[in-house]
Amino acid sequence: MNTEDTGELVLPRSRQANERLHAMIPGGAHTYAKGDDQYPEHLAPVISHGHGAHVWDIDGNRYIEYGSGLRSVSLGHAHPRVLEAVRRQLDRGSNFVRPSIVEVEAAERFLATVPTAEMVKFAKNGSDVTTAAVRLARAATGRPRVAICGDHPFYSVDDWFIGTTPMSAGIPEATTELTVAFPYGDLAATEELLTWYQDEVACLILEPASHTEPPPGYLTGLRELADRHGCVLIFDEMITGLRWSEAGAQGLYGVVPDLSTFGKALGNGFAVSALAGRRELMEQGGLRHPGDRVFLLSTTHGAETHSLAAAMAVQTTYVEEGITARLHALGERLATGLRDAAASMGVGDHVVVRGRASNLVFATLDENHQPSQQYRTLFLRRLLAGGVLAPSFVVSSALSDADIDRTVDVVAQACAVYRKALDAADPTPWLAGRPVKPVFRRTA
Repeated sequence: MNTEDTGELVLPRSRQANERLHAMIPGGAHTYAKGDDQYPEHLAPVISHGHGAHVWDIDGNRYIEYGSGLRSVSLGHAHPRVLEAVRRQLDRGSNFVRPSIVEVEAAERFLATVPTAEMVKFAKNGSDVTTAAVRLARAATGRPRVAICGDHPFYSVDDWFIGTTPMSAGIPEATTELTVAFPYGDLAATEELLTWYQDEVACLILEPASHTEPPPGYLTGLRELADRHGCVLIFDEMITGLRWSEAGAQGLYGVVPDLSTFGKALGNGFAVSALAGRRELMEQGGLRHPGDRVFLLSTTHGAETHSLAAAMAVQTTYVEEGITARLHALGERLATGLRDAAASMGVGDHVVVRGRASNLVFATLDENHQPSQQYRTLFLRRLLAGGVLAPSFVVSSALSDADIDRTVDVVAQACAVYRKALDAADPTPWLAGRPVKPVFRRTA
């Protein structure tokens, strides 16, 4: 690692590249969650390349990487089976004036993997398909309001959701007023909301599971509520898709939504997402129904052959190689090691690892057990110095046992410093700059 005598990581080329990024690209990245404000000051590595579970920055440092591609690269970088499928299509052309046979094959593959869906339409990112699902629900019900689960962090870049966040600049209040929120796991509160806005709510949209498992009977109860109040139930499976089961959370928990959206792990880094659901709804965006047409999804690049080939290869690999089970096994090993390391350093109540084994995140709590961006900064600094790039602890199947053991060792060292900061009741001396910042905030 490129370090000074103090053992601190130094990234002169990355620092210079970050300045160049900010000069040309608003925010210095194309996704806010990848911004350098999410990392300790001057410690935001700019990536050169990746292979498997490792990435290298332009300063020559190698890292064990977690949360790869914001959870999209679940098989590891440059996965040979995916790359082989992509290369086969690149030589045959990637986009035509009419649908390609690859679109037929990709739809068949997807619907075989997610048998709870009857039709599917592909796009390039999650926002496209969640917004399409909302539009379809409004058209099908004739209702204006969208009910989102307020406990889940992100659904779309579009106005119906972003207007509800602190970054609502530029979004008319009238648009935001049409989005209401319900709490996860609370059926009574959700029914109260639906009753208050009787016959106004077009859909309930939520991640079916997140950092906590659904309470017993919750998803079934939500299905019954949606049916009783005549609204569309939408599962946002961007994260749960493939990681919970090959068919997503709906396949694991056995509750069938009206519509669901997939992405992230679906392409292993290639741009592909999917809106899937009941034929009766989906066909309203098609050509074989008698009613008004819904402009569902129409994307020039939505059916690029190489991205669909990647999706097919990913789904086949998951099914044939038991990838979901491997992700869970790796996550369980990692979570146990991390919790033991934190406890051994006396910070088990402050560095908290939570979530399903295939989707681990961590919380950094201060001396009063409150979430702290300062302590997160301290923790990230020590991880980076040890060669671990981990905005989360979301695993990929490319991780080895040695990678996990190394990660646990680095976390133990980070927790030792964390303990010192807690004892001093002040992490400032260990920050070496401004703290990391939350993605959603009103001012820069």
